[in-house]
Amino acid sequence: MSGSGFAQFIPLILIFVIFYFFLIRPQQKKVKDHKLMVSALKRGDEVVTSGGIVGKVERILGDDKIDLMISDNVTVQVVQSTIQSLLKKPETKK
Repeated sequence: MSGSGFAQFIPLILIFVIFYFFLIRPQQKKVKDHKLMVSALKRGDEVVTSGGIVGKVERILGDDKIDLMISDNVTVQVVQSTIQSLLKKPETKK
């Protein structure tokens, strides 16, 4: 009897394993990559915020904020974690 009781839990265990490998693990990797990208931001990087604003990083403030230049003489402060993606890094001069 106890063998059949364990057999009833096998589908549940299988479903959990599938959810872990197809949903949970990729989401954790995405969050880790985003934190890495945000921590590596520096002056001159062109970024897109989660609100869709495209701008260039002017300076990184100590309290998890960034000054973002969105136009000539227009600078806004945004929270670092709202940076969605990095468009391009500044070109290095040789």
